[in-house]
Amino acid sequence: MSTINKNSRREFLKLTGLTGGGLMLGFSWFSAQAETPVVVNEAGIAAGNVGFNSYLSIATDGTITIFSPNPELGQNIMTSFPMIVAEELEADWTKVKVLQAPLDTKSFDRQVTGGSGAVPHSWKLLRNAGATAKNMLMHAAAARWSVPVEECTALNGFVVHSKTGNKLGYGELAEDASKLPVPKDVKLKDRKDFKLIGKEVKNVANKDIVTGKGLFGLDFHREGMLYAMLQRPPAFGTKIKSVDDAVAKAMPGIVNVVTFKNNVAVVGKSTWEVMKARKLVKIEYEKDGNIESTADHDKLFKSLLDTGTVTVRRKDGDVDAAFKNAAKIIKSEYQCPFLSHSPMEPMNFFADVRADGVELVGPTQTPGAARQATSKLLGIPEDKITLNITRLGGGFGRRLKTDYATEAAELSSLIKAPVKVIWTREDDMTGGSYRPAVRYRFEAALDASGNLVGYKLRGVGINSGNPTREDNFPSGAVDNLLIDNVEHVSPITTGAWRAPITNFLAFAEQAFFDEVAHAAGKDPIQFRLDLLQKAKEKPVGAVKYDIDRMMGVTKLVAEKAGWGTKKGASQGFSVYFSHRSYVAQIGEVVMKAGKPVVKKIYAAADCGEVVNLSGARQQVMGGIVDGMGHAMFSKLSFKDGAAVQKNFDTYRLIRMKEIPEVEVHFVNNGIEPTGLGEPALPPTGGAIANAIFAATGKRVKNQPFMEEDVFKNPTVTPNIKTNTKLPKSSFQKTKKA
Repeated sequence: MSTINKNSRREFLKLTGLTGGGLMLGFSWFSAQAETPVVVNEAGIAAGNVGFNSYLSIATDGTITIFSPNPELGQNIMTSFPMIVAEELEADWTKVKVLQAPLDTKSFDRQVTGGSGAVPHSWKLLRNAGATAKNMLMHAAAARWSVPVEECTALNGFVVHSKTGNKLGYGELAEDASKLPVPKDVKLKDRKDFKLIGKEVKNVANKDIVTGKGLFGLDFHREGMLYAMLQRPPAFGTKIKSVDDAVAKAMPGIVNVVTFKNNVAVVGKSTWEVMKARKLVKIEYEKDGNIESTADHDKLFKSLLDTGTVTVRRKDGDVDAAFKNAAKIIKSEYQCPFLSHSPMEPMNFFADVRADGVELVGPTQTPGAARQATSKLLGIPEDKITLNITRLGGGFGRRLKTDYATEAAELSSLIKAPVKVIWTREDDMTGGSYRPAVRYRFEAALDASGNLVGYKLRGVGINSGNPTREDNFPSGAVDNLLIDNVEHVSPITTGAWRAPITNFLAFAEQAFFDEVAHAAGKDPIQFRLDLLQKAKEKPVGAVKYDIDRMMGVTKLVAEKAGWGTKKGASQGFSVYFSHRSYVAQIGEVVMKAGKPVVKKIYAAADCGEVVNLSGARQQVMGGIVDGMGHAMFSKLSFKDGAAVQKNFDTYRLIRMKEIPEVEVHFVNNGIEPTGLGEPALPPTGGAIANAIFAATGKRVKNQPFMEEDVFKNPTVTPNIKTNTKLPKSSFQKTKKA
């Protein structure tokens, strides 16, 4: 336990208007179990020695405020967090507001945006904070009226005495409540009584966003700060040989040109002046390690699958015997390219390195890591470094890295001035961190009855570590299974990209399962359901996914999409488990001018309790659009170590007219939230690819799909009978009966 941070407490009191008194509750984010909130009086003194991680306040005017520690990058966390508190508090939602907390590792736990984990981590803690405040307000009202607290109820920001009809607002009770002892145990609401959770609530930042209020890192300005842009090596595997900066230094508004590490920074008084001057710096580069091209990777991957050093990730049964005795063997390979993260807001960060400390401000998914990296780089203790988090204009994993923050810190320390480093779109696309290119080889062994008796998966990737998910489905459902991988180390920087690994693996796996189902003469959905049932009744080894939840979304999406019964459209199915949640999708494809066109995508998601229905629906729809766009259109390639695509004129993203109708359904099972920011993306590629096959009889096995034969050489007479040749799923028969 530790005492409340004085600076953060003082700042919070100032921002929330509580300097004159009121009720402020601190609650812990460290434990899976909610800790008892603690009252803080008008002087900011905590009544008890408890580690504070966030604060819930009720001002005398009834305004309810909480600090939100997690960075907001569009996942709606700054709306969902206060909704959870307000639900238990029985608050008037119009009087609820939330503030972005600064980095404070002593007071907050998991100040990170990534892995779809914010709401699952904080669910109980937020509920307990709201319920505790409500309990204290009800006791304060009961004491004032001299009535039993059992006769009082809380409703929409008021405490009401049922027998007399007396009513007091939370603001009127805040002072009295702050003087009461904090209850150790409070009762949480039954979900059937939820009034706010599960409803559609507008994003709390909508007005500020649409009116252009400064929220993002690029909006941040400090009087007297300088601007900088860095020229980084144009090709991976090269280093600076010489620099001629004389012309650039003489340009108007330029303060300095600094060479450090493998970068040349142009520093000036405005971004425009800096951008113009940077083009005039003459830099000569030389080779520094491997210089690779995408064409080399294509050949390399195929070779490594046969000859590379293999790491076994999981092995069940006798795989060799299963394949030796198989009646039929299906073998396929799937490959994906590098991808840029392409957040709409390019990388940027502000740093002011002074003798008495360091101030950092900017958009980061990992503020703690950014401060730690700065501390290590400059040799300055972390407690001398402050970091304030702005809203992020997208991240998708790119802002998990700290390179752009440490660039700003190092440059500020060199020029002895506050500076804001800004990347251009070209900087972001040519010198960033990419989704690694990967190739997978799948093999399936079927017996004479079409049962899957053997399964093999080998992945080879660039700097990807383990490009498989060896404990995901179908592990546990196949008697003989082998999953392994080969690694290739490259100077091209790679990193987490939305739904890491599974963003492509899910497409490859689900497209291959479709191949196997058709080879077995079985309905693709029923084929998966049968395997899931086998894993449930006779599991092979560890089963680390929830079989019932996966079956649930599968059946739900099949019902909503009318699987196998639609006329005039071909359907493809996909289902995947990632980040603790389950999403199944059915894509519908129609033929236009001989080419397949995605008409509609149905999705069924099991993410546990849905906090904000509109926000959740947007997350699923956004994930599907993101997954579809990158599967069909996007590709980043390299020639002699340099990125070929440098901006959106050559790096293809999905266009508005190409976005299909998306219909989203949620499983209402009442379990605690399990995450949603990433799980909707992985199944999309497979659903579309399988629908394309159903429409054309042709498999797409490489991304982007637009470079595959089915789009380059369209057929005027599509094959739309693929699905109808197969037996229907058992639940379809039941439904028809």
